[in-house]
Order: sequence, then structure tokens, then C-alpha cells
Amino acid sequence: MRIKKKLANQIKYFLCFILSVNLIYMQSEQPFPPLELVTIPTAGTLPKGSYTLEALLVNDGGILSKISVGISDNFCMGLSYGLQDFISEKEPSVNKPMPEIQIKYRAYSETTIMPAIVVGLDTQGKGRYIERTGIYGQTNFQRYEQKAWGVYVVASKNWNLLGNLGVHVGLNKNTWETDPYHSDDSDTIFKDKDLNLFFGIDKEINRSFSFLLEYDTAINDYDPDYNPSPSNDLFGEGWGYLNAGIRWTIGENMMVEIDFNDISKNYINNQLTDEENHYANRELKIIYFERF
Repeated sequence: MRIKKKLANQIKYFLCFILSVNLIYMQSEQPFPPLELVTIPTAGTLPKGSYTLEALLVNDGGILSKISVGISDNFCMGLSYGLQDFISEKEPSVNKPMPEIQIKYRAYSETTIMPAIVVGLDTQGKGRYIERTGIYGQTNFQRYEQKAWGVYVVASKNWNLLGNLGVHVGLNKNTWETDPYHSDDSDTIFKDKDLNLFFGIDKEINRSFSFLLEYDTAINDYDPDYNPSPSNDLFGEGWGYLNAGIRWTIGENMMVEIDFNDISKNYINNQLTDEENHYANRELKIIYFERF
């Protein structure tokens, strides 16, 4: 009995050793610059003639699928489509009947001194798409739980500091998603059109693993003048969204990412009790890369 237990332990240690060696030496580099960190866009674009297929597994059994195509080295486009309760006992539901779009154009390539600069459009928000009319005086209330980036500009600069270190800073504006506001007059429906700021970093741990950290100030998703009480919240506490993640390039064509969203616990979920109202999301992202 002792011999069997000892043999089992030796096999376990041997397998752990093999796995560790594989992680250290059998590493693959990311085949293209990151198009985004956890959620924020970067100045990275897909190489010409390439595409990615992405699946983001979110809370409550939801899935967000996306395809992106490199039209040229400086221009790429994508489509995304979200399903809620995809892995659940509930009936699946779509966010919106039509897919959302992503467009990126790199206006300036990175040099030794200057960062790369990209202008883009992204209509895909995070979470469920909520559409309500005439509830508690709210009219034409249409938005994602966390707003889409909308039109944005972002600058990215990279340095070699014991592995690549990328710094990304951007501004965005979303003018079409409405917020809950107590009014029976459709002309007074509140749309927070403030210019929003976001920034983040990605740091290579080794050739296969990268650490991601970002902050979305969410200035366009909170206004105390329209938030006098918890019953009239705008889906945010005004703290912004702090997110982090680990990205693993497991092969030439495949990446897996574990994300921790809203570490700052900014989001308010009114479907939960007061004790459960603030929470951080854990998400899994799978990215497949290929050339035509």
C-alpha cells in the first residue's frame, strides 16, 4: 500500500515537473499586437490578411462572440454578437437582433519617440442590453449595463523592460446610449455625453504570459446631479472600472485569458439584494488567430 502511494506521488511530481518545463521553455509569442487589454482598446491592429475568432464567457452563462479581420496592416474591422444565459437553465436571449461593429484605423505608427495612434468605433457594450419604456417614468431607456466605447482615439507606446511593457491612453465618447432618468418628457431623457478617459498597461511576464491592468474612469456613466438617491443610479458609483487579467499564448494560433472585471466594485446590479449589490466579474476569453 505504501509502495503504491509512493509511486503515485512520484508520478504526480513528475507530471508537475513536465508541465513546469513546458511552461518555461515551450513558449509561444503573441502573433500580433494586443487589440485590447481586458476591455479597453489599444493602438494595435491585425496584420493584413489575418483574422481572429473570439469567445468571451461572461457571468450568468452569457457568451460574447466576435470576429475581426485585418483589411490592411493599419485597418481592421469586426463584428460581435452577444447571447445571455447561453449556459444556463434559463431560455437564451440575445442582446440585440443585429450584431455590433468594431472599426480601427491606425493613423500614426509607433516610432522610437512617438506612440502609435488609432481612431476607432466600437458599438459593443458589456453585460446585458436593457431596453425599457414607460417604467417608473423612464422613457426610451436603451443601453448596455456598461456602455460601449463609441468613437475613440487611443495612443500606445511600448518599451523593452525585461519583456515588453505597453502603455495605452485613450479618450472616447458615446452619444447614443440613454440612461435612466425620472421624466415623462422624452426630450429630457438624460444622455451623459461627457468625454471619457481610459488607460492601461500590458506587461510580458515571459514569452507566453502577459499581465493586463486597466482603468476606465466611466466619466460618461455617472453624474451626481442626476443621481440624488440610490433608486436613481446610473449603473455606477462614480468610481470607474478597474480591471485586470492574465493572457496566455498557448500556441501559434491560440490565446486564453482570465479577466477580473470591476475590481473597484463600481457597477450596481439592482436585480440583487443590497448585500449582493456590488460584485466583481470573473470572465474567460478564448482567441483564435489565423491567416487567409
